[in-house]
Amino acid sequence: MEQGLISPKNWGELAKLFDQNGGLPMPFLKEIFLMECRIAGTTHVPEIQERTAHVQPGTLLQFRREQDNPADALAILVLNEKGEKIGYVPREKNEVLAHLMDAGKCLFGRVEEKSPKGSYIKILIRTYMQDI
Repeated sequence: MEQGLISPKNWGELAKLFDQNGGLPMPFLKEIFLMECRIAGTTHVPEIQERTAHVQPGTLLQFRREQDNPADALAILVLNEKGEKIGYVPREKNEVLAHLMDAGKCLFGRVEEKSPKGSYIKILIRTYMQDI
């Protein structure tokens, strides 16, 4: 067997390694930077001040596809650490990300900058794909 290849007889050992570490071992996980953008639609989110109170640079944000969105079939919700909606990936930036998510890729955001401007909160994020 070539070095580096996993044969079916080793799958059990590999599964044990995953289980012991709560998933894929960290050296095998990669965060691939995709792009930088602002979160859109924060002015339309009720309780945005409360939902973003703990959002600071470095905070991880969840992404969730919203395929049934009547305004944009490629919509991607941006959620805070509690899973509450805080906005969307901007429409002009979501097409490639939506296709990646639809193909089963794990995407997420990380806050770069947050600056409140009245009722509007500008949140700049970097988007990443988690890959092995």
